[in-house]
Amino acid sequence: MRGTGRRRRIGLVAIALGAIGAAVPMLDAAFPLPRIGKSGLSRALLAEDGSILRVATTAEGKIRLRTDVRDVDPRFIRLLTAYEDRRFHLHPGIDPAALARALWQWASNGRIVSGASTLTMQVARLLEPRPRTVRAKALEMLRALQIDARLSKDEILGLYLTLAPYGGNLEGLRAASLAWLGKEPGRLTDAEAALLVALPQAPSRLRPDRFPKRARLARNKVLRRAAAHRVITRREAGQAMQDGISGERRSLPFHAPHLADRLFARGSEIELRTTLDASLQVRAEALAAAHAEAAGPRTGVAVLVADHRNRMAVRVWVGSPDYLSTRRLGAVDMVRAIRSPGSTLKPFIYGLAFDRAIAHPDTRMNDTPRSFGDYAPGNFDRRYRGSVTLADALRLSLNSTAVAVMDRLGPSRFARALEAAGVPLSLPPGERPGLAVALGGGGLTLHRLVSLYGALGTDGRVRPLRALRSAREIAPRPLLTAPTARVVAAILRDAPPPRGKPPAHSIAGAPRIAAKTGTSFGFRDAWALGVDGRYAAGVWLGRVDGTPQPGRTGRNDALPLLHAVFGLLPRDPARTLPNSDSALKDVAPLALRDFNDSGRYLPWSASSLTVDFPPDGATIALARAGGYRTIPLRASSGSGTIRWMVNGRLLAGTVWHPDGPGQATITALDTAGNHARSAIWVE
Repeated sequence: MRGTGRRRRIGLVAIALGAIGAAVPMLDAAFPLPRIGKSGLSRALLAEDGSILRVATTAEGKIRLRTDVRDVDPRFIRLLTAYEDRRFHLHPGIDPAALARALWQWASNGRIVSGASTLTMQVARLLEPRPRTVRAKALEMLRALQIDARLSKDEILGLYLTLAPYGGNLEGLRAASLAWLGKEPGRLTDAEAALLVALPQAPSRLRPDRFPKRARLARNKVLRRAAAHRVITRREAGQAMQDGISGERRSLPFHAPHLADRLFARGSEIELRTTLDASLQVRAEALAAAHAEAAGPRTGVAVLVADHRNRMAVRVWVGSPDYLSTRRLGAVDMVRAIRSPGSTLKPFIYGLAFDRAIAHPDTRMNDTPRSFGDYAPGNFDRRYRGSVTLADALRLSLNSTAVAVMDRLGPSRFARALEAAGVPLSLPPGERPGLAVALGGGGLTLHRLVSLYGALGTDGRVRPLRALRSAREIAPRPLLTAPTARVVAAILRDAPPPRGKPPAHSIAGAPRIAAKTGTSFGFRDAWALGVDGRYAAGVWLGRVDGTPQPGRTGRNDALPLLHAVFGLLPRDPARTLPNSDSALKDVAPLALRDFNDSGRYLPWSASSLTVDFPPDGATIALARAGGYRTIPLRASSGSGTIRWMVNGRLLAGTVWHPDGPGQATITALDTAGNHARSAIWVE
C-alpha cells in the first residue's frame, strides 16, 4: 500500500510538471506580468551625486525605493544567492533539482521537508501576494517561468532588491540598508550583507530594533552557509560573527524638504536628480539651525547657494532651520516667500545708472537730508557724510543718495528693467513703482535675489536658477553690461564687514566676496547677498509671520551667516572675482563729475541731529485698555532747543500721546534749522 501511494504521488507530480510545461505559452499571453506602478514606489529626491536627500512614503505608507543590482555591493548578491538560490543563474525560474528533491521528500514522507522556492518564485510572490496554498505555489511557479523568460537575471534581482520586506514599513534593500545600517548598500561588510540577506526570511520576528538576538542568530546562519559554499572563508565568517548588531532604526535622510515638496508637486517622476551638493546641503542646514537657535525660538532662516559658472545650478536650498517646527513656522519655504528686500536692490540701481550714462562710480554727490515731494528718506544710521562718490555711497549703503539716483533713473524704468531680466517686483494690485523701491518698497524672493546677484559674478545677464539636472537651459536675459557688472562687484567687494569683524582682505584665506546687506522697514527682514567668481548666495533672517524684531539688521545678523556659508564652499582658484580695480580709479567724465538731483535739500549742519527714541523703523506695542500709553521723545547732537512734530503736527512738549494704531513720522527740529526723522509703527 505504501509503495502504491508513493507511485501515485510521483505520477501526480509528473502530470503536474507536464501540464505546467504545456500551459506556459498560453498563460504568458493571457496573463501578462504585473508591474510595479509609480504609485507603488517611494519618490526620492536625489543630490547631484545620486545620494538620497529625501524620501516620501507610498500611498500605502511603505518606504519602497527602486534598487538595481548596480546599486548594491557584489558581496551581498553572492551571499544572497548562496543562501537562497545557488543555481539562480542556471535555472529557468524553477530549480528542477531543488523541486525534484522537495517533491521526492514530500512523496516519500507525506509532508514538506524542504522548500524549493527560488528567488524568481519569491519575486512572483512579492508581485502578487497570495495565501500559502498548493494552488498559490503552482501559480507562483508559472509566474516564475514567465518572469525568467521575459526578464534578465539582473532585472529579476532588481525586483527582489526593490520588493523584499525588511520589517515595519521598509521594503527593498536600499530602504533597509539606510534604516538598519545608516548607509547606502553600495559598500557593505560581510556581517552587514548577511544581516540584510537574513531579514526577509521573517521580517517581523527578526527586526533588529525589537529582536536583536534573533537577528544575530539569523545573520550567523547566513554566514555559516556562505562559508560552507565557499563564498567567504571560514575565518571571514568567524570574524563577521563577532560584529554586533545595532538595535535602532535610523531615520531616513530628510534634507531639502521644501525643495522636495515643490518638485514632488510638479511632476510624477519617481527619482528626481537635483543639482544639490549633498555634503554642502547637510552642513548648510546645520549652520542655519545653529544661527536660528542663537537668534531666538521664533526666528526663521533661509539659505540659497547657486553656481553661476554652471548655469546657476542650485547647490544649497534651506527654506527654514527646522521644517517640523511649529514655533518657527518651519514648513514655510522662505526661499520662495515674497518679502521686502530692503537695500539689496541698490547695486542694480547704481549699475543701471552707470550703464545709461546717468552717473559714474566717481560721480560725487552730497549725502545730506533731502525730500522728494512728501518722501524724505534718511540714512539707516541717521548720519550724513557730505560729499561722497557714488562708489562710496553704494559701499556704505546710503539711502538718500540711492533714492536720488533712483529719482533720476526712474522707478518705472528700473522696475521694467528687472522684469525684462526675469525678476519682476511684486507690488500691490494697481500700484506703480515709486522711489521707495530703492529701499525695499516692493516684494522679492530670496530665489530671485540670488539670480540677480549671479549676474554680478558673470557678464551682467540674469540666469534663472536651476535645481534639476534635467532642466532645460533658458537663455540669460540682459540687465547690466559685463564691464558694469564687474565694477559693481568690485565696489561691493570692499563694503564694510560685519560689525566687530576685520575686512576679508586682511585675513589670509578668508573668502573675498562682493556682498550687500538689507534691512526692511520695521526690522522685519534681515538680508545678505553675495557673489564671488563661482558662487552666488543669499541668506534671510526674520520672523516668518512678519513680526518686527527691532535691532536685527542685515549687516549685524545676516552678513555673518553669509560669510559662514561662503566659508563652507570648496576652495577653488576660480572663485576669485575678476579684478576691476583699474576701472574704479577712472575719473568721471566732466558731464558726470557732480550729480545734481531734483530732490529738495533740507536744512543740515555738522551737528548731525538724530532721533534716539523711538528709533527709525521700530514697531512699538502701546495698546492698553481704553487707549494708548505715551511715548517719550529723545534726540541727540542738536543745537539749542529741540521741538517735535508728529505727522506734521507740532507738539507742545517732548511726550507724544498716540490716538490709534498705524504709521507715524516723528520729526525733531533744533534752533539751527537741522531736522531728523524717525518713521515707526504703533500697534
